[in-house]
Amino acid sequence: MRLLKIVPDNTNIDFVRLRYWAFGLTMLLTIAAVALVAVNRLNMGVDFAGGLMIEEQFQTPPSTDKVRTAVDRLGVGEASLQQVGLDGRTIAIRLPVQKSGDEGATNAAVNKVKAALAEQFPGAKFSRYSTVSGKVSGELVQHGILAVVLAVIGICLFAIFRFEWQFGVSTGVAIMHDVLMTMGFFALTQFEFDLNIVAAVLTIIGYSINDKIVIDDRIRENMRRYRKMDMREIINLSVNETLPRTVMTSLTILLALASLLVFGGHVLRGFTAAMILGVFVGTYSSIYVSSSLLITLGLRADPVATDKPVKPNPASGAERVGPQR
Repeated sequence: MRLLKIVPDNTNIDFVRLRYWAFGLTMLLTIAAVALVAVNRLNMGVDFAGGLMIEEQFQTPPSTDKVRTAVDRLGVGEASLQQVGLDGRTIAIRLPVQKSGDEGATNAAVNKVKAALAEQFPGAKFSRYSTVSGKVSGELVQHGILAVVLAVIGICLFAIFRFEWQFGVSTGVAIMHDVLMTMGFFALTQFEFDLNIVAAVLTIIGYSINDKIVIDDRIRENMRRYRKMDMREIINLSVNETLPRTVMTSLTILLALASLLVFGGHVLRGFTAAMILGVFVGTYSSIYVSSSLLITLGLRADPVATDKPVKPNPASGAERVGPQR
């Protein structure tokens, strides 16, 4: 039985030739992602923004204006609505933290919303609700940022001690690119950004560094094996040698994520979308950004060791070759 080979054995793609185009595209995408986050802002979930979030499921997609009007007249605060799911029948209603802040006030607000929507929209069903205080949400924001920053710093330090400092810098640049692309995607789509997405970002970082370490390790091996070869040729050879593994890993992960996107429901849709984006972005940055940046950073192969002739030492007492008297 023949093995399935998506990438032929004799593949020889000149990835480094496009490095300047890749650097330009990476810079443009990074600037666009930062601008999107600054202008559109992230749609912070209750975990980070604080407040009360209620999900209501309707028989048919309702008018968001009618739902907002029904909730605003209850006196529980200004409501922010967002349609959840592909069919548009589920709406997430976000309310500010209730004045007293205790569990009784929260339950009273939830019961008011449930009763008002059930009365105005027959067949509407209450799905779930969650609440987070402002103090807790602030702590979660700090801890989430700290987790991502420490993960990136730890990975860069590992690459520096495991390989060379150039590998650590290139890895850090590629990972920050992956993180910023994810943030820009959520600012553009306005998917809810909560603790699940922080977990997705950390998972994307783990996937990206896994691919980068494999390529970097092959580059280091080829640097020792082909010491006379140009660095550009070494990187192209290393990336092409690891390309079948990269493609197969990405495809298998995408198959699992596609199933999760279709059958996982709207609760996991943001997490799954972030992971799918991370697979594409992480693979791109591993091949075109992290590897090619090593040339710009001045990485070179070890020089070839040359055998120098050993001069005889007169003080060594070695026998003199010549006629004996």
